[in-house]
Amino acid sequence: MSWIIATAIFIVGICVGYIISRLTNKNQKQQTSLKKDLDKSKYELEQYRQELVDHFARSAELLDNVSKDYSKLYEHMAKTSAELMPNLPTQDNPFAQRIATLEPVENNEPIEDEVMDHQPRDYANGATGLFSDKPTAIRENEIPVAEAKAKAS
Repeated sequence: MSWIIATAIFIVGICVGYIISRLTNKNQKQQTSLKKDLDKSKYELEQYRQELVDHFARSAELLDNVSKDYSKLYEHMAKTSAELMPNLPTQDNPFAQRIATLEPVENNEPIEDEVMDHQPRDYANGATGLFSDKPTAIRENEIPVAEAKAKAS
């Protein structure tokens, strides 16, 4: 009878060990899965933060450029209004109040007009289109309708 009790205790021990191992193994798998998800989320958050920093840096740069361009435009308008309409009363000149308070804008990059030392051309280099040196034959099916009617008459 003692060997039957020993076998029963052995079988019960195996069952209890199996149940305990299953319970702890699920927690371990779940914990590993959660750790992976946490690491992935941390990485994505760090990427998002970096993109946000880059976005705000670029936005600040663009706003600075807009501010400089606005100041240049206002300075230009103030100077030209004074030059083009010298007899205009001060109260009628919308820029007169700010002409004295204008600060010259530091320009690190030359404006496109300042870079060009000649007028732009109205043509491309070399002959193109109708005036090229290469003779082109017009096929019968390429003749415009109006010219075809004129030839027919």
